[in-house]
Amino acid sequence: MTVTLAIAKADIAARAQKLGFDAFGVTSACEPWPAGARLEHFIAEGRHGDMDWLAREAHRRSHPQMLWPEARSAILVGQSYAPEDDPMALLAEKDKGVVSAYAARRDYHDVIKGKLKQLAQWLALESGAEVKVFVDTAPLMEKPLAQRAGLGWQGKHTNLVSREHGSWLLLGAILTAAEIEPDQPQEEHCGSCRACLDVCPTNAFPAPFQLDARKCLAYLSIEHEGQIPQAFREPMGNRVFGCDDCLAVCPWNKFAAQAREARISMRDELRLAPLADLAALDDSGFRARFAGTPVKRTGRDRFVRNVLVAIGNSGDAGLAAIAQARLGDNSPLVRGMAVWACRRLLDADTFERVKSERAPQERDASVAEEWLA
Repeated sequence: MTVTLAIAKADIAARAQKLGFDAFGVTSACEPWPAGARLEHFIAEGRHGDMDWLAREAHRRSHPQMLWPEARSAILVGQSYAPEDDPMALLAEKDKGVVSAYAARRDYHDVIKGKLKQLAQWLALESGAEVKVFVDTAPLMEKPLAQRAGLGWQGKHTNLVSREHGSWLLLGAILTAAEIEPDQPQEEHCGSCRACLDVCPTNAFPAPFQLDARKCLAYLSIEHEGQIPQAFREPMGNRVFGCDDCLAVCPWNKFAAQAREARISMRDELRLAPLADLAALDDSGFRARFAGTPVKRTGRDRFVRNVLVAIGNSGDAGLAAIAQARLGDNSPLVRGMAVWACRRLLDADTFERVKSERAPQERDASVAEEWLA
């Protein structure tokens, strides 16, 4: 049942600001939109990679009312996570592993959802309308909704860009059965700029405003379940979780510092840490170190896999012993990338000796292929 809102939209915006959100907007949840067709093309091209859940739930993502037919309005909020460091400069510290700016801090799902639930509960009490809360954990396409709600526009890197917060906004959404006056959609303001496309180390953008996740280092280091494909190992550099390059070079970021006081504080010890320390993590050590952060969801094996790629890219022969120690790891993902790192760091004679000892014992096909490469 549609409910006519009895409170002013300005009161909702003020409440959102009081809760610490940096951006706010409203759009209709009823009107047709092209986002569903774009998603269908993305999946048909296979650009979702291992993310089978995207294909399984594509029909529910095609429009907000496919997820909840009673939805009439969508409230979108944004939280700035603009880093104080220069993400590009961190890539030069090759003996350390770089964690993406959004992940080296308390999990934004928990932070935003907690505040968003407070806003939604208040709205439900004031309006009498049913509400549902979403923070990147359900089949709702927040970025196109945020553009329609005026928070920003989807840039050529496919992420949301804001005049006030650059490319550093985390999003949350409330669907409500209440009719709320919509804001004006935000027009695209990328112009002729190609900075985000040109900086991508793997050419993951087949065209402006299109992404092939299979080539994206953020996808490969977080979502991809197998060995890192050979072509993308060197481009990974020392990125051990995520990739900020296309976000970091966005010219609109010059305005992002205005929201510093509202940030979810970053944990510097997680943002940049010695590769030797990260490679030594067992499962309990990994869970303790990254408790309450987005990194934890990837799991220890995939994370240490990434660390060994970074060790192989370090050019530091002193880290070869660290890679050798992981050749006996229980995880094939870790062993496979340890082989690659050893090949990069050990002299030829030493590598052949290690290979003659280890390769005959290997029973996992993916690791055996690394020895034969």
